Amino acid sequence: MKRPRVVVIDDSAFARTVLARLMRASNRIDIVGTARDGRDGLERIAALDPDVVTLDLTMAEMDGLAVLRELQGRARPRVIVVSISTIDTEIGAEALSLGAIDLVAKPTALATERLHEIGDELVAKVLAAAASFLEPTSPLLQVQKPVIGGRVDLITIGTSTGGPQALTRLMSALPAKLDAPIAIVLHIPAGYTEALARRLDKASQLDVAEAEDGMELRPGLAILARGGMHLRIERVGSALVARLGMLPLRAFMPSVDELFLSAAEVVGARTLGIVLTGMGDDGLVGSKAIAAAGGSLMTESSASCVVYGMPRCVDEAGLGAASYPLDDMAREIKKRV
Repeated sequence: MKRPRVVVIDDSAFARTVLARLMRASNRIDIVGTARDGRDGLERIAALDPDVVTLDLTMAEMDGLAVLRELQGRARPRVIVVSISTIDTEIGAEALSLGAIDLVAKPTALATERLHEIGDELVAKVLAAAASFLEPTSPLLQVQKPVIGGRVDLITIGTSTGGPQALTRLMSALPAKLDAPIAIVLHIPAGYTEALARRLDKASQLDVAEAEDGMELRPGLAILARGGMHLRIERVGSALVARLGMLPLRAFMPSVDELFLSAAEVVGARTLGIVLTGMGDDGLVGSKAIAAAGGSLMTESSASCVVYGMPRCVDEAGLGAASYPLDDMAREIKKRV
């Protein structure tokens, strides 16, 4: 794969130097420029045409939100927010809604012991963000016949990089009187899910809320897993109930696999599992469980994915998942529910 070309935008000279050095050290990323504020950053973007931008949100001269507004509607560059961990969660959620595809939290002082940790995460996310237009997606070896299940009692959705925008587009296209509840897992730092759930609620005809332990699911309600905690589904009598927990420890908290596995166990063949844009393979094990229980699967096609990683894993596993571009997915969900 070609090296992604990256511009670093941050009003701290120290942060610009450190972040650029960490990405260069991977020997997989080219830093083509840095910028001291949003206005300088837009000029660098126009002149250098980078694939990816890392963006601080809190800058005195044209902040990160203003940059994102200027870049809205553009396929490139992909923007990854790299901002201090104490950033207001509403601002972070707004950045995701405006087009940032991911968040990386940096400690206020960029302490030495955290540098390698931040670097590994940042490099992985930059490479994933650029992969869709630097590495052409290879076609599947064979086209799998979609498995169309019967009645759907629960819709489960898993997503990661690019997920906030994908969820906004999907949820806003679904009707208020959807005859099944929705449970969603998004890989996002803890603290941002409440604000994001409020934004999704405003954008959707459905009721959208951050998941709470013991919350009863009902048609017309969509719940978003709380950052840092798994969301599982239990059956209490005839009701489906949300359960939150910290175990088992997984690479992703919450885990798409944990949600899908629980849905397969308690809802079985009446589960619809949906895997949207994201890097990695979280959701594959759970998708296998849903398929084994007789449920049905849908994936976002490579044509609309920001990162065709999680959906690719499910598509290539031969589980009978039906693949659709994001803008066609709501129509297909309505057909099944």
